[in-house]
Amino acid sequence: MSSLSEQLQLSPYQAYAYAYPHKTAYRDLPKPVDLREQWSDEDRSALFAYVHIPFCTYRCGFCNLFALGRPEDDLVASYVAQLIRQIRVTREVLGEHRFVRFALGGGTPSYLQPAQLASVLEAVTREFTIDLQTNPAGIEVSPETATADRLQLCRDAGIDRVSMGVQSFVDTELQALVRPTPRQEILAAIDTIRRLGFPTLNLDLIYGIHGQSLDSLRHSVRAALSFQPEEMYLYPLYIRPRTGLGRIESRKSRDSGDARMQMYFAARDLLLDGGYTQVSMRMFRSPTAPDVAAPAYCCQNDGMVGIGCGARSYTRSLHYSDRYGVARSSVSEILRQYVSAHESSFAQARYGFVLDEREQRRRYVIQSLLVRPGLDESAYVARFGTQALDDLPQLMELIDRGLAQRDDGLLALTDDGMARADTIGPWLYSEQVTAGMDAYAVA
Repeated sequence: MSSLSEQLQLSPYQAYAYAYPHKTAYRDLPKPVDLREQWSDEDRSALFAYVHIPFCTYRCGFCNLFALGRPEDDLVASYVAQLIRQIRVTREVLGEHRFVRFALGGGTPSYLQPAQLASVLEAVTREFTIDLQTNPAGIEVSPETATADRLQLCRDAGIDRVSMGVQSFVDTELQALVRPTPRQEILAAIDTIRRLGFPTLNLDLIYGIHGQSLDSLRHSVRAALSFQPEEMYLYPLYIRPRTGLGRIESRKSRDSGDARMQMYFAARDLLLDGGYTQVSMRMFRSPTAPDVAAPAYCCQNDGMVGIGCGARSYTRSLHYSDRYGVARSSVSEILRQYVSAHESSFAQARYGFVLDEREQRRRYVIQSLLVRPGLDESAYVARFGTQALDDLPQLMELIDRGLAQRDDGLLALTDDGMARADTIGPWLYSEQVTAGMDAYAVA
């Protein structure tokens, strides 16, 4: 593991540590795991249901998610049918359970035809113990698919949060991202979302786009703020292997002269001045956002159940999923295997990562530290029976460098530390996870 001082000499943008272990550390499991047995010892009273729809109208140049642009209609229909089978099998696997949060992600879930989207939501509410009308439930949309008929059925079903990747309000910057979405289409989609009365609108913006300036970024932030979104995410642009931008740009162009940190502070300050609260390096919440003080789900403690090809599931000791791909050929092959699989296969896990006690402790620290309010040291002791600073003594380096501070039992990143979360997160990864990620060849 590199020292923190060595890491801080590099670009602040090493990797987005949104989940630990990272999916590129997953491998074939030694033998299939019976999921009934795996979930039997888990607390299933406060679960997160995530349904993955891996289809899009087009594949944006920066996207490295498990998604397929312009899929054949037959593939989409087969996928939805298989998804519903997996929901049914998963209900049997879980036994007695309760979901307290739900999300449709992708890809672009709103790519589905309204009848397909309705059938997925009906299967979720029929098979799972979940009340979409009272628990947080979200969907990701794109501007061109955020149609009134799709969104109305989602609102009627209980969906209360819509997240849309705007990325920029400047057409030339959208073109640089290989995202053919006219600004007027974005405005029309936001108008539809607001008109239908969703309690939470989230808008994503990207900084570090080729040709973007501080002034043009501020223009996009101000344009987004004019719609008073309850949440906003600011994403630094990463150019990753097998993506559209990865094929046409070189990573070397970002090794020096990287303006993303300057842009981050400029955009962050606008949001803070607008009354938003910073939750993580990327996430900001308006004071009008619902349920700010009482989230129903805690990712450090509660399980996630992923449904669909590309979705990941988390228990304490096992994270599992299907294989991962980015290039169209690999995504298509993985999808073909998924839709042709016998439904009994959904009762087993074959690919993933086994977390021993040390990895569980490390995950708890990373998932807590990179968001505010931070790592609750007493909660850590209650969970593991040990002190976090004893288990991961390198945390003291963050304090010594002014990147974190301890206050009344809470270890939290400072503003400077939050700005460097994409360095601090990967620096805290274990050698095993780092080695697995380094050895992984993205297909």
